Amino acid sequence: MFGLGVFRKNLGIDLGTANSLIYVSGRGIVINEPSAVAINSKTGKVIAVGDEAKKMLGRTPLNISVIRPLVNGVISDFEMAQEILKHFLKRLSGNSMLSYYQTAVIGAPADLTEVERKSVEDAVVGAGVGKAYVIESALAAALGARLPVHEPVANMIVDIGGGTTEIAIISMGGTVTVKSLKVAGDKFNDDILRFVREEFHLAIGEPTAEELKINIGSAIPLEEKLEMSVRGRDLASGLPKEIIMKDSHVRAAIAKSLRSIVEAIRNVIEVSPPELVGDILKRGIHMCGGGSLLRGIDQLVSKELSVATHVVDDPLTCVARGTGLAVENLEKYSYLLDNPLKPKEIRL
Repeated sequence: MFGLGVFRKNLGIDLGTANSLIYVSGRGIVINEPSAVAINSKTGKVIAVGDEAKKMLGRTPLNISVIRPLVNGVISDFEMAQEILKHFLKRLSGNSMLSYYQTAVIGAPADLTEVERKSVEDAVVGAGVGKAYVIESALAAALGARLPVHEPVANMIVDIGGGTTEIAIISMGGTVTVKSLKVAGDKFNDDILRFVREEFHLAIGEPTAEELKINIGSAIPLEEKLEMSVRGRDLASGLPKEIIMKDSHVRAAIAKSLRSIVEAIRNVIEVSPPELVGDILKRGIHMCGGGSLLRGIDQLVSKELSVATHVVDDPLTCVARGTGLAVENLEKYSYLLDNPLKPKEIRL
């Protein structure tokens, strides 16, 4: 097949609960879209994938369902997860048979079971990739942030994604301490949705809750007061209603979840070796993932734990960049993979 001029490509994949990102060797990140698929339940036909599917959330007729096939970083709907990957790979190749995806490195949460990890590999291979390798999301994030993961120093990374928050201390190419918390961006949305329902007796959808989080959400009080008008269904009358939400309301809604994340970071530090804790004090905590874009979250962590905290450059693509770096230098970073290369596979 290679003799016919087929182009071999390697992929780095961040298959996230909220967004899926694909890195193509030699090109960089080429896909960054929501992990969502719209399907017609009568015909079984896929209507839309990614951005188009997300726009339909909460706005579809009865025969069309918008499915998010990953929950808390775990594939809950294997067929739909594979469908999303197939769609993205088909788009990358431009429906051409001249592209062959030889190898993929996929970022996955640290606490996946063997079965869950295998389902991630199978979904990628089933979508049309020759061989799949899994790397822990925290390790991929540290690589993407260009931290010296192979050196004998502590690299503390906090990756707040859509479904999970990965907290890890990495040294000498491995995770010394790691904790995966099922409190992240989606939980913030649920908190806001519930707060609006209880405090204002207004029913809103997930897209509106996410909009509130992005536009006026914050972890600490802000100098500039923010507010946003919100429209939904009045729970008493059943009629449309509009209210004004302030940044203080959103902060109150997500306060408990933020406290859970801070406590989880504290717990990881508490059970780590003293030498590495000393390194953390010197080098600080690095935050990435969509959740780290919440205003003031780094300042909150820094204040609560008395450790300097920084949000890495381009935090949304950190894991994808890490998987891309691993797949571009597969031999060099083989020791970071959950299923390392066998000797005969080293030269790809």
